[in-house]
Amino acid sequence: MGNSQLLRLRIITKKELLKLVPYTAQYILKLEKEGQFPSRIQLGTNRVGWYLFEIEAWLQARPRGPVSPPRYKTTVR
Repeated sequence: MGNSQLLRLRIITKKELLKLVPYTAQYILKLEKEGQFPSRIQLGTNRVGWYLFEIEAWLQARPRGPVSPPRYKTTVR
C-alpha cells in the first residue's frame, strides 16, 4: 500500500475533527444522525474516529459564497 493510500485511510480523533470542522460536537452528532455528515467509526469501547478523506470531502462539498454581514436590531427611543 502506497503512502497516498495510507493517508486516505487515516482516522482522526474527535479532538482533531473539532479543529477541522467549525461546529460543536453536539451539532456534528445531530448532522450524523440526519445522514448529513460522515459516520464515525467505533475504535474501541469509548473511542471513535472519522476517516480524514471523508471529512475533507464533506468540507469541500460545503457551499461557498459571500458571508452575510451580521444583522443588528435597531431600537427606536
